[in-house]
Amino acid sequence: MNDHATGPIRRRKLSEEVLERLLALIQSQRLQPGDQLPPEREMMALYGVGRPAIREAMQQLASMGRITINHGERARVSEVTVHSMISQFDTTARFLLDDAAENIDHLKQARVFFETGMIRLAALKATPTDIARLRTLIDEMQQSEHGEAFIECDMAFHRTIADMTGNPIFSATARAMLHWLKDYYVGIVSFRGAEDVSIREHQQIADRLADNDPDAAEQAMRDHLTRASELYCQRGAPPSDESAS
Repeated sequence: MNDHATGPIRRRKLSEEVLERLLALIQSQRLQPGDQLPPEREMMALYGVGRPAIREAMQQLASMGRITINHGERARVSEVTVHSMISQFDTTARFLLDDAAENIDHLKQARVFFETGMIRLAALKATPTDIARLRTLIDEMQQSEHGEAFIECDMAFHRTIADMTGNPIFSATARAMLHWLKDYYVGIVSFRGAEDVSIREHQQIADRLADNDPDAAEQAMRDHLTRASELYCQRGAPPSDESAS
């Protein structure tokens, strides 16, 4: 017999029961995104529980991203997407990055693993329209001065590659990683020559994608991210002639 059959019966909190009932309402689509949840008093009477159990369940739903609570209004069911799901991790992710330097290294390593794998699929699916979009972003990078505008174009380039896969989980994950790393990227392009190197590497990536060559595209992305990863470590360091090599 399994543990579920022989283990002790766990007494559940009332709020957990309420949470389960409300989730069932949402998952059965009886409550649609944008719909208001019933008033607190109505739920208290319906489930035979007090206000604390209702409010605790509502807070759990909000932390899960299933409802939105605004002061003075009844809670509304949220639309759940891959992007909204991953955005729930944002505060925790930033805390972890600020808490220990090795976590930034772990994220950089994860990004290399993720984007070099992802670009293989993008290479197989790349269309002339996709490549034109990438080249437009490269042109915008060339026209931008160093700093925020340049970085935004750089990030848009990588987001576009994620979108080319047609996989919304890849798109959302790429956006999250770029968003979390952005604070550690500001200042990199202030190094002399960094813009030119980055633009060259983006051109090489676009060329390999245009060739629909997964192996070459993966190598171009790996070379680019490996160099960029080294520069993340330069955050806050004074500019030097060798830093962008």
